Amino acid sequence: MLRALAVTKRILGDALGHFNNDDGWAIASHLALSALLALFPFLIFATSLASFLGAQAFADTAVHLVFDTWPDEIAGPIAQEVTNVLTIQRGDVLTFGILIAAYFASNGIEALRVGLNRAYRVVETRSIFVLRAQSLGFVAVATVGFLIVSALLVVAPIAVGIAEQRLPWIRPYTGTITFWRFAIAVVVIVLALIAVHMWLPAGRRRFRDIVPGLIFTLVFWVAGSSAFAAYLGRFSSYASTYAGLASIMIALVFLYMISAIFIIGGELNAAIMRYLDARSRVRPV
Repeated sequence: MLRALAVTKRILGDALGHFNNDDGWAIASHLALSALLALFPFLIFATSLASFLGAQAFADTAVHLVFDTWPDEIAGPIAQEVTNVLTIQRGDVLTFGILIAAYFASNGIEALRVGLNRAYRVVETRSIFVLRAQSLGFVAVATVGFLIVSALLVVAPIAVGIAEQRLPWIRPYTGTITFWRFAIAVVVIVLALIAVHMWLPAGRRRFRDIVPGLIFTLVFWVAGSSAFAAYLGRFSSYASTYAGLASIMIALVFLYMISAIFIIGGELNAAIMRYLDARSRVRPV
């Protein structure tokens, strides 16, 4: 028991110490701002490519996938603005403007890379062109994923309805479309976390190496979101401080908190890997 506590203290001390000493808070602020700035270009790019499905239908799906895991107090105002932007009819699919949107969306991926490279204590040696191509690839894959999920959410209710008619006993287990939207959003987040931890930073990692950070990020995402939502409901004075900018500032503070949790998750993985590596080097006397 005492040994386990000592090991935990050592790993947490290493992770949090490195996060604090290596500009973790500054990197979290950079990541939060980059994520907010990249959100609209990414969704505009994805919606333009999905225009053949109908902009309104895809806009609703995209908003749910992005914001269903955010507290309502934070997601509500900004989600409405996102919907307003996405439902504007666009005829410039794959034109210069949309390519620029994809480029700015990839800046959010680059910010993730910077944070994870710092967390895993690795030095980037790949060409800037390779890195930007990879970031654009992440944007493209995310867009295709959104399109697939959008199609599934259109087809799923029809399939469930047919199944309920033919197999009445499954009705209590089918749930509602709201439940499935939330479940899919959670799955998307988990898969995204796995992808960025595995392939975005320099070097190589095994899946088991990133599991502790994934669990940490998901648990503290839920805990931090709940605590921040409770704070907004009881003590917040953002509206009186920032007036019309309150919703943006709330989203930015929320993203800052989530970014710090995300980076600390990477720091935790790195600290555990360092501990296991050091232990493997110790030879019995």
